[in-house]
Amino acid sequence: MHLSGHCICPSDPQFVEEKGIRAEDLVIGALESAFQECDEVIGRELEASGQVGGCTALVAVSLQGKLYVANAGDSRAILVRRDEVRPLSSEFTPETERQRIQQLAFVYPELLAGEFTRLEFPRRLKGDDLGQKVLFRDHHMSGWGYKCVEKSDLKYPLIHGQGRQARLLGTLAVSRGLGDHQLRVLDTDIQLKPFLLSVPQVTVLDVDQLELQEEDVVVMATDGLWDVLSNEQVARLVRSFLPGNREDPHRFSELAKMLIHSTQGKDGSPTGEGQVSYDDVSVFVIPLHSHGQGSSGH
Repeated sequence: MHLSGHCICPSDPQFVEEKGIRAEDLVIGALESAFQECDEVIGRELEASGQVGGCTALVAVSLQGKLYVANAGDSRAILVRRDEVRPLSSEFTPETERQRIQQLAFVYPELLAGEFTRLEFPRRLKGDDLGQKVLFRDHHMSGWGYKCVEKSDLKYPLIHGQGRQARLLGTLAVSRGLGDHQLRVLDTDIQLKPFLLSVPQVTVLDVDQLELQEEDVVVMATDGLWDVLSNEQVARLVRSFLPGNREDPHRFSELAKMLIHSTQGKDGSPTGEGQVSYDDVSVFVIPLHSHGQGSSGH
């Protein structure tokens, strides 16, 4: 990839210059390709073993003074500093990717097998709504419009529910991830995989441009943590825990455990709010300070 400073693609230097292609673009492309290739490998292994299943994926790569965060799904990474909380990823759910999913159903209506409507409505329509004027959204719309309800609008919506309750084809709460090649809508042959992207969104953090402090960390966690704690709540817990545990060589691991404990609603929870997460919770706390002492050590 010529990351050592050599010319990118020496056979087409003019193209590289015109397009403004940088070394980090090659890292982003490598991550995107790696997710896609990993998804294909998982698909072959699931088929060979007769197993089913899937997962979301969140990856952080530290390389030459930059941190690359690649996300496919609803896990999340944030940067926590003394005076800053910065999201390093975005969640991909049926709601956040509504237009992409609706567009796919518009181009390939056979994917819905006549069982679903791609249109979004404020609520599930019933027979009594026939002929009534209701709000709706289609793939080409960021705003809302009106339409008279037809019989085809009474089908189950492609995306149903709001917030954490939103589901794709009544089944999945995420719109990107790995696996799920054999997943079908209950009691049908309708596949969900065509709507699931394995390609991540990649965020680049220029670590070398930050004046890093000893307690600057990246927190990576599955949605079980973020279901009950906001970015700001997690940041407060980080800032309250680390300064008082500077002598503990395992303080970052202990902080991760404490964050998990805070989702269990137990007495003595650091948030004091007794919130409970019923989802899987995985947490990584990654110190950045040692990574900021020049790019040669990355």
